[in-house]
Amino acid sequence: MPVLAAAGSYNFMVGPAMAFAVVGVLALLLRWAYGGHGSSLVERLPRRGSSSEYGLLVAIASPGSFVEGELLRRRLEDAGVRATLVSTDDGPRLMVFAEAEKRARGILARTD
Repeated sequence: MPVLAAAGSYNFMVGPAMAFAVVGVLALLLRWAYGGHGSSLVERLPRRGSSSEYGLLVAIASPGSFVEGELLRRRLEDAGVRATLVSTDDGPRLMVFAEAEKRARGILARTD
């Protein structure tokens, strides 16, 4: 029985040791998630750029306001063309993929 008594005397350390281990793992996880050097998993606020900085997207319209741009975007979406309304340095721009540019310009040129 002395072996069980000796092993039982360390039980008071198990609870605090587990708590410190959990806090340590959480600290490492948060450091990884919020770490600097461009590897953060937390979304940053979008920045404005020129209309040429949108990769595969091509600007097809320059609406006067975001409301007007959203109406144009919805017209394209209803016709089956994927479109995005973005904020650029020069104001709002309606963007589509290059392969859909001709079709999108045709849809916007029609007045219904």
